[in-house]
Amino acid sequence: MLSIEHAKLPPDSAKISKSALRTFFNIMNTWQLSSEQAMTLLGLDSRSTYFKWKKNPESAKLTPDKLERLSYIFGIYKALQLLLPNADSADQWIKQPNSALPFQGKSALERMLTGRVADLYIVRQYLDGQRGWS
Repeated sequence: MLSIEHAKLPPDSAKISKSALRTFFNIMNTWQLSSEQAMTLLGLDSRSTYFKWKKNPESAKLTPDKLERLSYIFGIYKALQLLLPNADSADQWIKQPNSALPFQGKSALERMLTGRVADLYIVRQYLDGQRGWS
C-alpha cells in the first residue's frame, strides 16, 4: 500500500524526458521532418540543445511548455494512426493541403510550424473532432 507521502513524490523527470523525447524523435523521423521543423514543434531555439537532447534525452529538463507540446504531438500522431490505418497515409496527412476550416487550404504541418502551442492544440482538436471525441 502506498503512503500519502510516497504518492506525493515528484515523477522521475529523467525517465519522463528520456521516454518522451525518444518518442518525439521517432515521430519526427516517421514524419520525415527536418531538424528545424522538429525544433519549431518542440519550441526550441537552440540547435545545440536539440542535438544534445537527441543524443542524450535523459539530460533534458522538460518545462511544462515542452511537455504540453509533446502531449499534443503524441495525440496528433495517435489520432492519425486511428483515423488513417494505412501508416503511409497517416504519416503523410500532416503535409497534405487541407480545405478544412482550421487549415484554409494549407497543410496541418504549416499550421503547426507557426511555433505556437495553440496551433498544435487546434490540429489535435480537429483530429479529435474527426474521431468523434470533440
